[in-house]
Amino acid sequence: MKTLFVLRHGESDWGGGGADFDRPLAPRGRHAADLVGRYLATLDQVPDLVISSGAVRALTTARRAAEAGQWDCRIQTCDRFYESSATDVLQVLREGETRADRVLLAGHEPTWSQLVQLLTGAVVRLPTAALARIDLTVDSWDQVAVARGTLIWYVTPRMLERVMSPGDGDGSG
Repeated sequence: MKTLFVLRHGESDWGGGGADFDRPLAPRGRHAADLVGRYLATLDQVPDLVISSGAVRALTTARRAAEAGQWDCRIQTCDRFYESSATDVLQVLREGETRADRVLLAGHEPTWSQLVQLLTGAVVRLPTAALARIDLTVDSWDQVAVARGTLIWYVTPRMLERVMSPGDGDGSG
């Protein structure tokens, strides 16, 4: 079985102008990315590989989560995730890493919600920095297909704020 984490980028900063692809994270988005990283580490569900959209806000979300959670995994970018479809993302998964058991994808809406629905049948909307865990009934990533997954859980930054202590990530606060 493979585990897929689907992470929408954190809230971006609309004040800087410039191209959409280059928008940075807002302070709230940076905080949310840190929460996600600590949350996965606390659950001992750190990804083996992170594949992120090359857009600044998505890649920064992935990097901050990895740093905050002290994940020891490779982060690679995939510019195909920017303005892609859920079927495009499935194709990237099929063509990519074969050794990783847990992969986290960092990217954008509406593609990420569509991906969750395509894989699991669950209709969800992923607000900024929301994270979904999907268990896939496949032995290798090249077998990933429609309706081969189960949505195990879904969390938002607001939910994590309630269970994660800002300093230690042990969930006691």
